[in-house]
Amino acid sequence: MPRVAAIDCGTNSIRLLVADVTVHDDGARTLHDVHREMRIVRLGQGVDATGRLDDEALRRTREALADYAETARREGARSTRMVATSATRDAANREDFFAMVRDTLGVDAEVITGEEEAHLSFVGAVGDVDPAQGPFLVTDVGGGSTELVLGNWDGAHADILAARSVDIGSVRLTERCLHSDPPHSNERQEAEKVARRVLDETLADVDASRARTWVGVAGTVTTLSAIAQELPEYDPGAIHLSWLSRARVAETARSLLTMTRDQRAALGPMHPGRADVIGGGALVVEILAEELAERAGITGITVSEHDILDGIALSIS
Repeated sequence: MPRVAAIDCGTNSIRLLVADVTVHDDGARTLHDVHREMRIVRLGQGVDATGRLDDEALRRTREALADYAETARREGARSTRMVATSATRDAANREDFFAMVRDTLGVDAEVITGEEEAHLSFVGAVGDVDPAQGPFLVTDVGGGSTELVLGNWDGAHADILAARSVDIGSVRLTERCLHSDPPHSNERQEAEKVARRVLDETLADVDASRARTWVGVAGTVTTLSAIAQELPEYDPGAIHLSWLSRARVAETARSLLTMTRDQRAALGPMHPGRADVIGGGALVVEILAEELAERAGITGITVSEHDILDGIALSIS
């Protein structure tokens, strides 16, 4: 069982998974967690407006990576793979980021193709879901982008039918539209208009009508599940494979959008780094719930704690 370290660097957060990988006779792989950690570094802060990665955001990311490198070394990881997504793809000073990663972590950050990102996200998300419930639509509402992947899963291998990544997420939508605290009704309406326009086009491209089960991953949807369940604190065990009805998604999203930042921050499961942007992400999930009900008759979302981070770990040979 090789021990590996996987790092997923997104627009809002950076996450580490150290795990042992078991390779089965049929070629399938399973993970045994050794260490999981997440930090909010807001790497994509302001990048939508300036086209550049902020110096302070780079500093925060460097500090997190230095700690992650030490943790991976201490836990005995033999191989490390880091994937960087949305915020680094088009930034004018992206080479500063890659040089920093190389110096701090000792490996290069990879900006992977959309096809590989879709495959890694899908495999990580559906690993604990009954294959008979497919085809699956996996959605990852991140800080800077939202990924949608449609596919089948036989318990060992994934067949990706369609995938799309679009530049709408919790940070981008908040920075574009939701400026007041709490957001004014006209700001919420504008945010909904922006998100709906992007998602309508995307859901047509991936033919969401083919999906039988909707699986949501990553911090926006897992936090939404924790709040909808009224958990006193963030509990991965209670969140993983939880199910939220469309009505409960809408109720929770609308509640978050009418709260002040301090009210959201006071919720037990809320990570401090998500409190100011969770409303924008929740709105994206609410629109997805509405669209999937209309297009595919899907009445709710299955929430997975496993996502692209697990897919990255499984991909390390």
